[in-house]
Amino acid sequence: MELGFHVPIFDIDGGTTAIAGELARVGTAAEEAGATWLSFMDHYFQIAPTGRPPEANMLEGYTTLGYLAAHTSKVELGLLVTGVTYRHPGLLAKIVTTLDVLSGGRAVLGIGAAWFDREHRGLGVPFPPLAERFERLEEALRICGQMWDPENNGPFEGKHYQLAETLCSPQPINRPKVLIGGGGERKTLRLVAQYADACNLIGSSPDEVAHKLDVLRGHCDDVGRDYDEIRKTILPNNPRPGPETRDEFVRAMADYAKLGVQSVIITPTTGSPAAWIDQMAPAVPQLAELG
Repeated sequence: MELGFHVPIFDIDGGTTAIAGELARVGTAAEEAGATWLSFMDHYFQIAPTGRPPEANMLEGYTTLGYLAAHTSKVELGLLVTGVTYRHPGLLAKIVTTLDVLSGGRAVLGIGAAWFDREHRGLGVPFPPLAERFERLEEALRICGQMWDPENNGPFEGKHYQLAETLCSPQPINRPKVLIGGGGERKTLRLVAQYADACNLIGSSPDEVAHKLDVLRGHCDDVGRDYDEIRKTILPNNPRPGPETRDEFVRAMADYAKLGVQSVIITPTTGSPAAWIDQMAPAVPQLAELG
């Protein structure tokens, strides 16, 4: 089992001028720890699950990943997860391609249907009904796939998006893996089976994750997809791990490893995330022993 880090907090000790330096240290700490994944959120206002108000600091995700690309050399980089409503899919494919080229082939497209209506309303971004957001998500997945096919420059004709050309030059160094976040059993996990290289589930309990993976396996059977091709990742939150419970966290992950979960992504919520990552680093070899 591999370990990744997801950084949602930008209220950094030392204030706004300390953010850039701290994030550079986060990149160094993650790689020195042996982590395989580093991500940020795709939000413009802070979200309630972090325990902070909407007015708390928040950085734009892909700009932040571009900065981290220059301060890392090995770890995969992505958003957990891109909201499909925030960027036209053709432009999103180009943004992720740019990240991949500038990071030497380390970009991952994490994507989902979006949910935070307040920031949509606040910033004037259209927030369609849920059913339409899922339609747009599926079209976005198809468009990105076409953009990353050097043999197919378009057009694309969908219900919500029409592209005369899907030209993307340069192509990514490594075609970005697609990770779909969420555990919705009827729509989200079907899209995982049909389009994704990885899924990300909330690690609320082994029984709940086992159920979600059984649903995913059923969708894979329905669409003729090899279930074992899909990388299974979780965000554990019951309880949320920290340095003071590191050994307990590793023991708890054994049940998820038995389910076939290959990567666990954990979240520093302090004003000094690099130091938090340093303290969690001993978990990397311990998790690797779980398989």
